[in-house]
Amino acid sequence: MTILVAGASGATGRLLVTQLLNSGHSVKVIVRSSKIFFEYVNNHENLFVIEANILDIGESVMKEYISGCDAVASCLGHTLSFKGIYGQPRMLVTQTVQRLCDVIKINNQDKKVKFVLMNTTGNCNRDIQEQISFAQKLVMGLIRLLLPPHLDNEKAADYLRVNIGQNDDKLEWVAVRPDGLIDENEVSLYEVHPSPIRSAIFDAGQTSRINVGNFMSELISNDDTWNKWKGKMPVIYNKSL
Repeated sequence: MTILVAGASGATGRLLVTQLLNSGHSVKVIVRSSKIFFEYVNNHENLFVIEANILDIGESVMKEYISGCDAVASCLGHTLSFKGIYGQPRMLVTQTVQRLCDVIKINNQDKKVKFVLMNTTGNCNRDIQEQISFAQKLVMGLIRLLLPPHLDNEKAADYLRVNIGQNDDKLEWVAVRPDGLIDENEVSLYEVHPSPIRSAIFDAGQTSRINVGNFMSELISNDDTWNKWKGKMPVIYNKSL
């Protein structure tokens, strides 16, 4: 398979890229700095690096990059700095998801493209009735107002839910929702649920970035896993031992 990864130099993106390459896939990555990217990911014969600001890539060029891809994954996020949180572009993830989906839909591919979005457990799946306490709703409302990256994550997932939906003829999607992200060196046991099983605010769990990368890779590689979760927003937690 050939996969395009946006946000590949991020803490989770580079782990996803490594796992895809180790699984024998060909991977195209879009990164702002190839130098930074190669500090974490070894060069590989099946790796094609595109050095660019993803929102500056024109439609015709992006169409060439996506042509022939079986899947597209986004691990984009905002840098945890004042500029990264409050600077432009505030809707980085949403704008990227929309642009990538728009190009997929105008490409003449003979099968549907898989789109995997890394999202957050703080975002609700509004396609189903998820149980959230009133207190959590209040806190999330404040976060939505004060922290633009959270609103960006919500709108990115909403674009897939509402604008792409469940029956698009060009692409299918999954939005993966990890809980509190941590770093681990190896893939460990994890569990995946249709909805959060604990409060993202008052009782947050943990999810290692390498496990997120593993689950996203599994979604792309394994059709049974994909068919189980397509059109959904699964929540992933490290398994308690």
